[in-house]
Amino acid sequence: MELTLQQMHVSAFSLSPSPRTRYHLIMVQSIPKGKPGPTVEGYLQGQFLIAMPTMGDPRFERALVYICSHSEEGAMGLIVNKSAPGITFNGLLAQVGIDPAPGTAKDKEKNKNLSPLLEAEERPILFGGPVEPGRGFVLHSQDYLSKDSSLAVSPDVAMTATVDILRAIVRGTGPSRSIVALGYAGWGPGQLEMEIQENGWLICDMNEELLYGADVETKYERALATLGVDLSLLSGDAGHA
Repeated sequence: MELTLQQMHVSAFSLSPSPRTRYHLIMVQSIPKGKPGPTVEGYLQGQFLIAMPTMGDPRFERALVYICSHSEEGAMGLIVNKSAPGITFNGLLAQVGIDPAPGTAKDKEKNKNLSPLLEAEERPILFGGPVEPGRGFVLHSQDYLSKDSSLAVSPDVAMTATVDILRAIVRGTGPSRSIVALGYAGWGPGQLEMEIQENGWLICDMNEELLYGADVETKYERALATLGVDLSLLSGDAGHA
């Protein structure tokens, strides 16, 4: 059974001086693992949007956006193919007060073997969107779920926005797959639908490698390839797939 979390406030980890500030999610349908996804026709929660070359907004140029929430009240998503400038995963941990190798000397030595989890080149911090760029979000597999702070976006993907998941990742007890993003993209009622009708976006089904893959720079072209679309042939007259 689907659980609708409407007008829900969720604490988010923050790089601002006020980490307890709360952000607002317009609407998120939380879906239990293994159950069918949203069935409301026209809503895109759990799917990708691919920005068309004629988008007109430089913040979304060549952007691949994963939609975390979509309803008649609007939409919220995270850009998953743009690195946030000037910050690494270890730098983010330092800013929120987390030791990247916690525990005893023996634990720290053990954590060195998990360096792919901690190295910036293996775990980039993403620019999730232009709204509240100091707020952090983690999209991840549902093998990690926090009862109080994780929202199921689809049967396989969840979103958590508290520092607890960062601690779990460092300890090796976090999700098997995840991405970390700062900021998000938001649309008011009907705004995203209008942009799609005006050929601003292509629609692409969920693909784990596009969401979690480390090769951030090629995600845009790879997303187009899943639709059989040649970037050089795109124009403002193209429709959505």
